[in-house]
Amino acid sequence: MEQTPAPQLFKLTFDNIEIEVEPGTTILQAARRIGGEVVPPAMCFYTPLKGSGGKCRTCLVKVTQGSAKDPRPMPKLVPSCITTVQDGMVVQNTTSPEVLEAREGVVEFLLINHPLDCPICDQAGECHLQDLSYEHGKAATRYEEERRTYDMTDLGPYIKLHMNRCILCYRCVFTADQITNQRVHGVLNRGDAAEIGTYISKAIDNDFSGNMIDVCPVGALTDKTYRFKSRVWFSKPYDAHRNCDKCCGKVLLWYKGEDIIRVTARKDTYGEVEAFICNTCRFETKRTADWVIEGESKISRHSVIGQNKRRKTLLPAFPLKQAQEQYKQIDDVREPSKLNYEESRLKNDLTKSKFDK
Repeated sequence: MEQTPAPQLFKLTFDNIEIEVEPGTTILQAARRIGGEVVPPAMCFYTPLKGSGGKCRTCLVKVTQGSAKDPRPMPKLVPSCITTVQDGMVVQNTTSPEVLEAREGVVEFLLINHPLDCPICDQAGECHLQDLSYEHGKAATRYEEERRTYDMTDLGPYIKLHMNRCILCYRCVFTADQITNQRVHGVLNRGDAAEIGTYISKAIDNDFSGNMIDVCPVGALTDKTYRFKSRVWFSKPYDAHRNCDKCCGKVLLWYKGEDIIRVTARKDTYGEVEAFICNTCRFETKRTADWVIEGESKISRHSVIGQNKRRKTLLPAFPLKQAQEQYKQIDDVREPSKLNYEESRLKNDLTKSKFDK
């Protein structure tokens, strides 16, 4: 039997790093294979959702050479999440001041209507817009007009919509469209009046509606059973699984003390779910006895979620060693001796004789 020849790989140079990828791979996917700080951020692209990407423009990159056959640069910055790699392509991200300046402008646009309510937002600590604004945003805004505001809305029994935080990434719409057959919400109106909503105030109550919470990057869709119960850095995540006839049953349990206060899908390095889970696992199964605990979930040491939980691994030995070398040791041995006792007695006698005179 003849073996199918391996496809010819395309060579890409990304921030002076060479990598070979299969034809059809996007620039963003190629960058993620390199990993690290060169990977462009993405607010609307979501790997498990077909057709996502190309809306927020946070992943813009500069193509300085289109391909080996046509080395001309592309005239404008391109979104890396929907631009496929060509053989011999040369791309700049962190090495291009033009890209970094454009990304600052995109962040400024995304924050025009977004309220600065991180201290009371349930998404704080795991919000992608929070990370993006910290890395690429400016300390001040130039926007002086009145911000767009909406009232909070209940989208069914489990989800609260806070439209003021929404950046219209369409992730929730793609999620409802592709993993359920009962999508009743979408983007209504156009332009500055565009908003997420349900048609004729219908409720979202299908078995996988909770996944819209996991894919939301900004806290516009929040879990009503978890709202204001705890900050994410005060809870501790554990990998767990159970036999479920609707989904894979592999989840992340968020403990506060002995109680499970939240159940979410497991996510990878880029905040994308490994597998979607059903509402039964997410909202209705919150007893430890219902789950098989696999162990503590791995958390990046740079994440705020890991703070105050794994102190032994976070505290390095270097400060203690440095203190021992640079500071004089204190002798705490203070055993009473006969000599000290005798000296003390003589001093007391001398003081007493002075007063007697």
